[in-house]
Amino acid sequence: MNEKAAVGEQAAKEYIKDGMIVGLGTGSTVYYTIVKIAEMIRNGLTISGVATSVQTEKLAKSLGIPLLDLNMVEKIDIAIDGADEIDPQFYAIKGGGGALLREKLIAKHADQFIVVVDSKKMVKKLGSFPLPVEVVPFGAKLTEKTIQQFGCKTVIRKKEGKPFVTDNGNYIIDCYFSSINQPKELAEALNCVPGVVENGLFIDMVHHVITVNEDKKVIIV
Repeated sequence: MNEKAAVGEQAAKEYIKDGMIVGLGTGSTVYYTIVKIAEMIRNGLTISGVATSVQTEKLAKSLGIPLLDLNMVEKIDIAIDGADEIDPQFYAIKGGGGALLREKLIAKHADQFIVVVDSKKMVKKLGSFPLPVEVVPFGAKLTEKTIQQFGCKTVIRKKEGKPFVTDNGNYIIDCYFSSINQPKELAEALNCVPGVVENGLFIDMVHHVITVNEDKKVIIV
């Protein structure tokens, strides 16, 4: 069973309705949601998408999904995205693909935020996956030193030997914690650090999770 395909497609079938403005996430699971939405459009569905990344924008355009700029919309009916980890409180870590700022903006302005994940992403406690923090390039090394005071080891993300640059021109610092015991407090504290643009902790944002249970059945929780 391809869990990513199963949950991604289910999100489109369950939640996407005619006339919606839909936040389109980034990553290997929501890819299947986007492909399914494109199929539904070919069968008569009318929606507009708002992309969370340049990567998703290219995919959506290639599949014929009409897109709007976030500045052109007053609200988003629903956003669907993946996650790197999500706990029983629906606190999530996102940003492994480097799109956390745009993902969080779109999730924040959506009436409903649905997360699609395979069973491996469901965890009891956050922290096994490194927490991405988006920072401005100016003074990034100093910002990194400040972030280390939260008790984590840090690495400025690289691509082809150079710092990875987000769609908004920023860097990402990946933060390695043994576990994250107080995710809500950590998210607030990180965003108070000068130089931090946003962090990958999504707190009190997720409405429903689509995943796969022990019996290999797709469930919505």
